[in-house]
Amino acid sequence: MGQDDGSEGGELAALALKILVAGGFGVGKTTLVGAVSEIRPLRTEEQLSEAGELVDDTGGVDQKRTTTVAMDFGRITIRAGLSLYLFGTPGQDRFWFLWDELSQGALGAVVLADTRRLEDCFPAVDYFEHRRIPFVVAVNCFPGARRYGAHEVSQALDLEQGTPVVLCDARDKDSGKEVLIRLVEYAGRVHTARLLDAVEARPGAV
Repeated sequence: MGQDDGSEGGELAALALKILVAGGFGVGKTTLVGAVSEIRPLRTEEQLSEAGELVDDTGGVDQKRTTTVAMDFGRITIRAGLSLYLFGTPGQDRFWFLWDELSQGALGAVVLADTRRLEDCFPAVDYFEHRRIPFVVAVNCFPGARRYGAHEVSQALDLEQGTPVVLCDARDKDSGKEVLIRLVEYAGRVHTARLLDAVEARPGAV
């Protein structure tokens, strides 16, 4: 996303970047967006219905009573002149048709993972890898879940070399902010490298 002509508290946001927050059903996407957002987050949650329970795998998230059916939206200022617009994607595969729209213009993505249901984030990892959208995997450390190191998670997900894996608590604002900073730094390096490769590939480039 480009320039944001609005202001908040008298400060002009010079640059607003679009970030996606993706992952499986019940992994904590809505929680993360809500924890870090400096505005009241826009949510499109609905109560889980009996019909939905027939197609949604609620194993491991038995206490979940709502689900995102379109997107979550929030905003966070990383530093003066740099804000992030956060778009939380729906986790169920029947809503994945929305992902193509949400991913337009995105700098990168956070793929939330739950080590108790690690396979649930495979589709998100595949989606961003195939579309060459930079992403980090953020392992949401649920209470009682077995802890794994970043290298173990990277191997289990068969991530491309260099894809960052970070541990986080989606409920904690500072933890979530660190994940987003890591993504912005990584995505910046990826996009810069691609730009340099494109310049070098041009005929007559030095």
